[in-house]
Amino acid sequence: MVSKPQGFYQRLQELPLPAQQAFMGALCERLLPNYMLYQQTTGHGDSHTLGTVLSLVWERLNVPNASIDFARQAEKLAECEPPEEDDSFGARRALDAVVSVSALLDTLQGDSPEAVLDVSRTSRAGVRAFIELTEGEVDAQKLALIIRDHPLMDDENDFQDAVLDAVLEAVSEPLDKASLKEVRELGRNGGISNLGLSLDDVEE
Repeated sequence: MVSKPQGFYQRLQELPLPAQQAFMGALCERLLPNYMLYQQTTGHGDSHTLGTVLSLVWERLNVPNASIDFARQAEKLAECEPPEEDDSFGARRALDAVVSVSALLDTLQGDSPEAVLDVSRTSRAGVRAFIELTEGEVDAQKLALIIRDHPLMDDENDFQDAVLDAVLEAVSEPLDKASLKEVRELGRNGGISNLGLSLDDVEE
């Protein structure tokens, strides 16, 4: 199993909460295309609601005293989960997006110190699962090396490093609207998900 050095997660945990939330928001943005692809290919899901809840989180980060009922948003989010009986790869990655936005919501409703680590690890685990799926049957030792050196895992690690750097840079100043917009745009990643997929992959 390939994971980032402990130092990365330590830096994440040492961030002020608003900076952690911006980091999580960026990673959630990058998970959204996987959810949208699942909805397009199966007819299940509600990407509009999922995207709206995430937008409300960004609104709260921009306007800390914005009056938003996040308990109600959490209820809406639960309705976005794929059907329990669907254990497909696409459903699991769609669930990753819902669970990650849910973890982000938790931080707005109370103490949730592990949330930022959970979202980071969820995104990495999705990439790992995708590589395992595409590589087929190989022994565990060989697979670990493939995952470690895979371009998608390199991209995931580079992406999370870039978001952390952007958030750290913003922390030296107040997390203003311009900084938040930049971090969110980074997360949108040109519409390409952590699995290297975009809606174009369905529409072509």
